[in-house]
Amino acid sequence: MSKMNLPNRLTSIRLLLVPVFIMIYLFDFRYFNIDVPVYDILGTSLSLIDILAAIIFVSAAITDYFDGKLARRKNLVTTFGKFIDPIADKLLVNSALILLTYFNRMSVIALLIMILRDTFVDGIRLACVSKNVVLPASIYGKAKTMTQMIGITLLILNNPVFHYFKIPFASIVIWIAAFISALSGVDYFVKNKGYIMESM
Repeated sequence: MSKMNLPNRLTSIRLLLVPVFIMIYLFDFRYFNIDVPVYDILGTSLSLIDILAAIIFVSAAITDYFDGKLARRKNLVTTFGKFIDPIADKLLVNSALILLTYFNRMSVIALLIMILRDTFVDGIRLACVSKNVVLPASIYGKAKTMTQMIGITLLILNNPVFHYFKIPFASIVIWIAAFISALSGVDYFVKNKGYIMESM
């Protein structure tokens, strides 16, 4: 990692935080007779697990904001960064989406829309790689990721504030993210259909 520039280091940190985030949720505290405290915060009940998971997820999301900004401002954009940044985003976001769906905090349909979109776009990326073209994240892709990260954070924190007023704001944000996901998938296809046809 010593030879990496700062943006790529931030991306690598985001990758390393993914398994930590997953382990926080899947670790069986009860097996070791560990009581997990629950707090009443912002109109909703939050366990210590939720709070730790939110801190880790938000920390990883912040690295996503700064790695791209630094790369563009300092002219440190690299082929490695273009390739690994969206992969790090997908691992972080999709891991969180799958876990939240598993714990019945979000819709399976919304999850499938976003997972299928990512699988579809990954196929497009592979087609482009075969032509020595690395696809950078599009404006729709960035909007999708940002909306997903906001929605996921709200879901992890059990829809804070809005939960008190019985407004499913976190779920609304996730559905908006699902819509943008589908839209970005269409955008990637339209812009790169030439590479796709050539690879078939």
